[in-house]
Amino acid sequence: MDFKDYIRVIPDFPQAGISFKDITTLLKNGEVYRKAIEELKVLVSDLKIDVIAGPEARGFVVGAPLAYALGVGFAPIRKSGKLPYETIEVGYDLEYGKDRLAMHTDAIEKGQNVLIADDLLATGGTIATSVNLIRQLGGNVVGAAFMIELTDLNGRSKLDGIDVFTLMQYE
Repeated sequence: MDFKDYIRVIPDFPQAGISFKDITTLLKNGEVYRKAIEELKVLVSDLKIDVIAGPEARGFVVGAPLAYALGVGFAPIRKSGKLPYETIEVGYDLEYGKDRLAMHTDAIEKGQNVLIADDLLATGGTIATSVNLIRQLGGNVVGAAFMIELTDLNGRSKLDGIDVFTLMQYE
């Protein structure tokens, strides 16, 4: 299946020169959404995964169903101030600004194998920050899975040594 047929591309959003890849058109089609999650499951099936971590918010709609499909837990990575328990936080640069990500201090157990899942790999800043958080908690990042990769932004370069799995690539 060509999942690109279900991605809406919006020019000049959120600012001029950006070509936004909108996954909501894929998500609204239950059959296609299910097949996308199943295909990601196949791509990572050789990895030993104890838990999937997904950054807010679209990482939740990719990571949680993938965790369910694999029969493993899900650990949310949220923006600063959104988690109710004790957290660790790391700041990072966004494609369009700066932000901070946080995880509960008990979200990952020392030595657990963690797959990061999100909708899109662009510059790699969010995912590199997620890797940092997971490693601070003692987790072992075994890979990162995405529906979409924007190859011209070279986000993989920030994930040195981490296997990257994608359903679609755009330049």
